[in-house]
Amino acid sequence: MRKIIIFAAAIAVLATAACNTVEGGGKDVKVAGAAVEDAAQDAK
Repeated sequence: MRKIIIFAAAIAVLATAACNTVEGGGKDVKVAGAAVEDAAQDAK
């Protein structure tokens, strides 16, 4: 039973870390897209 609890806790920690990584990556892509959009507007 103790091994199951430790395993579940480890999975929860990894899942939380993955969500934060994906969220941060999404924000980076959003900022990069805005920069490209601004450059396209300036080129008009």
